[in-house]
Amino acid sequence: MIINHFTDNDLYKFTTMNAIQKLYPEAFVRYSFINRGQTIFPKRFSDDLRIEVDQFAGLSLSVEEEQFLINRCYYFDPVFIDLLKGFRFDPGEVKISQTGGHLEIQVEGLWYRSVLWEVPLLALVSELFFRKMGAKPAGVEERAIGKALNLNELNARYSDFGTRRRFSFDVHNRVVKVLSRTSGGLFNGTSNVYLAMKHSLTPIGTHPHEWFMYHAAKYGYRSANSRALDAWVEVYKGDLGIALSDTYTSGNFFDNFSTQHAKLFDGVRQDSGDPLEFVDKALAFYKSKRINPATKTVVFSDSLDFGRIETIRKYVANRMNDVYGIGTNLTNDVGVEPLNIVIKLTGTREKKDTKFYPVIKLSDDPGKYTGDPEEIKLCRKILHLDQGHAPG
Repeated sequence: MIINHFTDNDLYKFTTMNAIQKLYPEAFVRYSFINRGQTIFPKRFSDDLRIEVDQFAGLSLSVEEEQFLINRCYYFDPVFIDLLKGFRFDPGEVKISQTGGHLEIQVEGLWYRSVLWEVPLLALVSELFFRKMGAKPAGVEERAIGKALNLNELNARYSDFGTRRRFSFDVHNRVVKVLSRTSGGLFNGTSNVYLAMKHSLTPIGTHPHEWFMYHAAKYGYRSANSRALDAWVEVYKGDLGIALSDTYTSGNFFDNFSTQHAKLFDGVRQDSGDPLEFVDKALAFYKSKRINPATKTVVFSDSLDFGRIETIRKYVANRMNDVYGIGTNLTNDVGVEPLNIVIKLTGTREKKDTKFYPVIKLSDDPGKYTGDPEEIKLCRKILHLDQGHAPG
């Protein structure tokens, strides 16, 4: 069994689950697997994946995990902790098929339940693929130590965001262990709740693109950002205050980021496009609201490596607080080509017996657009965005 712990998952899935069950308990959704790298999967991969997915039914929140959530995740109330204690994955929500080397995965179910599938499913696909290909990791600790020392030289604060496309749980665990001991206090923590517990770290995360995507489908593209942020504040009252900025482009986000939101949220996350251009946008925005940018944080999380972080850090030059969420470069830099895979929300309906409506995501990088192409065109038209880019 590859996934052995209920909280071997990213924090943002639990924070989003909590918000969903409070505000949208009847929402029903569909997620789809997207193979951006066009990886060819080996024969009968889907059969082995099915066996692994079926074993999720046996996962449950342990007493140790429960106590960690109570002690460290102060924003979760006792009702939600009790919900997690009774929660069991339903493997029937996951449909898997394979034609030749082409793998298809869809997840359908009540949103508050199915939200937990994305991250462990991706981690499972990645680890199972490398197992079946007979790949062996190289230089795990040595490379992690080198990165920690380089980041120490930059005095850069960073976190591990690497669960989804890790080489394996073992590699992930070893990397987090090294970083927690070598970072000189600059390693903020990990998005993986189980590893945060195991290594006495802070679990890191707020909300994902799907939070904004759902609100766009429910309320419309023009109001998606403001509605999603208002709903987040309704649940968390100012906690978990880093706002994701690029679901419908960062330009649209800043157009809808009110003074109230700007003062309440601690900062924003940059996840696509040119990070230096984003810094300029953020600085100009906060100054226009008469907010000192030095009091706000930008979390950079788009395909980071040492060189990219060095460039961003020099450009920011203490004008804002800069923090880095590093994913695959930490957990799958072991001598193999990491998979380029995602699972995205692609449909939603208010109740199980109504029809699905398409859910799409833009970004500041057209290559990261996901969803129905016609719906993407409609969204771009509604938001008065340049029509020159095609979805990737």
